[in-house]
Amino acid sequence: MKSAGWLVVATVALVPAALRPAEAAAQDTSLCTGAERFLVETMGMVAVSEPDTIDDWRTRSMVPGCRVTAAGASWQPSSDIVRDFYHVLDESDWVRTPDPRDAPNEASLRYRRDGADCLFNFYGSSMALNTEAEMYVSDAVHKAPGEELYNFLVLCTPAMPAAPRGGV
Repeated sequence: MKSAGWLVVATVALVPAALRPAEAAAQDTSLCTGAERFLVETMGMVAVSEPDTIDDWRTRSMVPGCRVTAAGASWQPSSDIVRDFYHVLDESDWVRTPDPRDAPNEASLRYRRDGADCLFNFYGSSMALNTEAEMYVSDAVHKAPGEELYNFLVLCTPAMPAAPRGGV
């Protein structure tokens, strides 16, 4: 599965830029490097990055970016997983974005690092996205007896100033 995705990216990269659609600019996953590293190295999750175009609320346009799909397993209730995850993120070198306008009641918070603004989204197995990336990372997680699968989807865009209030 992973090699097939690489083949698609490599094939798209060979198409001259003038012939690609505007969204093809999202082929770069470098904005997701820090988020993927955090999820894997700090949180012990399995993660994969993919290029994406993201509907950005600040600019009201589609912007090139990337997504990280990650999976982990825990015996803890979802609320504890989310609380502990964001506590570790807060203690790391990630900082909240200016005027983040995120959804804390939905376990989605925006953080900034290395020129990227990333929206970290928690979801449990009952909210599956059923994407190839999600199936790949979920299948790669080794669950101990009593553990349940959980996921994070991280959407990263270039860092930008806060949007003016009243305009969005």
